[in-house]
Amino acid sequence: MKKRIGIIGSGVAGLQLAYSLKNEFDVTVLHHEDPEDIRQGRVRSTQVHFHPALDRAQRFQMPDMDAAPSIQTIHVSLGPQKLFVGQLTGPARSVDQRLTFSAGMADLSQQGVPFRKARVQAHEIDALAEAFDLLIDATGKAGPLLPFPVEKELTPFQTPQRKCIVGYFTGVSPVEPTGVSITIIPGAGEMFEIPALTENGPVTILFIEAVPDGPLDAFKGIKTAEAFEERMRTIVEDSFPGIAGRIQPDAFGLVDEGAYLQTAVTPVIRKPYVIHNSKLIVGCGDSVFLADPITGQGCNTASYCAEQLLETLLASKESPWDEQVGMAYWSRVRPYLTAVTEWTNAMTGPLPEHVVHILMQAASSQEAANQVAHWFENPPAAHAAFFNKQPS
Repeated sequence: MKKRIGIIGSGVAGLQLAYSLKNEFDVTVLHHEDPEDIRQGRVRSTQVHFHPALDRAQRFQMPDMDAAPSIQTIHVSLGPQKLFVGQLTGPARSVDQRLTFSAGMADLSQQGVPFRKARVQAHEIDALAEAFDLLIDATGKAGPLLPFPVEKELTPFQTPQRKCIVGYFTGVSPVEPTGVSITIIPGAGEMFEIPALTENGPVTILFIEAVPDGPLDAFKGIKTAEAFEERMRTIVEDSFPGIAGRIQPDAFGLVDEGAYLQTAVTPVIRKPYVIHNSKLIVGCGDSVFLADPITGQGCNTASYCAEQLLETLLASKESPWDEQVGMAYWSRVRPYLTAVTEWTNAMTGPLPEHVVHILMQAASSQEAANQVAHWFENPPAAHAAFFNKQPS
C-alpha cells in the first residue's frame, strides 16, 4: 500500500511536489482556490524560472513554459548608466503564476491527483496529520501553519528591507537582447524589468524594490488599477529614463485589472520540520524559506527544495517517516539555503566594496559580466563572490 501524502498549498513547491511524488505515493493536494479562482484573481508575485528550475519542471513532466519569451541575459544599470549585459548559461522564462498554477492544478486533476478545496486552519492539523503518513506545509507566504523553528543566524531582519511594487504592463518595449533588466538607484532601491507571458499575451513586468520611506516608496494609498498605472508612469518618467524611452504612451497600461501588487516581505528562514503529536510534518517553499525577492530566487529555491524533499522521501520510502527523515531533508537543503539567504540579505544593503569592483569590472569584460549573470542561476557562486569564498 502506498504511503499517503497531504500537500497543503498549490504554488511552486506544492505543484512540483505533487507532480514528482504522485507516481510513488498516494498524493492529495489541499488548497483554498480552484483553477478558475486563480485565473480570475490578482497576480501572485514576480517569477523568473532559471534553467535549473525549468529542467526540473521538464523532468517531472509539468506544463511547459516554451511559449514565454526566452530570457537570455541579465542587464545591469546604475541609475541612467548601463553597466553591462551578461549572458545566462541557459534560457530562463517567466509566466504569470495565475496561468501556471491553474494549468498545473487542472492537469494534475486530469491525471487523477485529488484536490480538496479547503482553507486549512491550524486547528485542523491534528486530524490531517492522522489522515496522512506525511503532511507537507507548502502554504507559501501565507504560512506556515505550524511553529517551525526560526533559524536565527539566517534571519537577521525583523522588518521588511524593501517595499515590493509589481505591475504587469503592456506598451513597454523589452530590452534587447531579451533579458531581465536591473536598474539600481543607491539608497532608493531597484527596478526590475521582466519579459513575461500572461493569459492575455506578452507583458513587461515592472517591479520596484523600494527602500521603505525612500523616493521609490511612492505607492502608499494606491487602491485602483488606474491609479497604479498613473503612479508607475510618473515614477518611470522621473527616475528611470531608459525605461521611459521604451514606453509606447497609447499602449501603456496594466494587462488586466488584477495585474498589480504591493507587498513587503520580512525574510525568515525556518527549520523545515516539526514533530507534532508524534507525527513528522515538513515545510517547503516560502512557508519556511522566505527571502526578499531582490535576487529573484523565490520560485527557484522552492523548486530546488521540493526536489530535495522528493529525494529524501524516496530514500526513506520503506522506513518510518520520523524526525530522522526531517533532519535528513534539512541537511540536504541547508547549504544551498544558506548561500541564497546570505547573498539575498547582502543585496538589500550597501554592496561590499569588492562586489562594486566586480560590477565595474563587468562593464569592460564580457567574461566578468557573464559571471555576474550566472549568479542568478547558481546562488552558491554569488555567495562565494560576495563573501570571498571559493565556490564548492
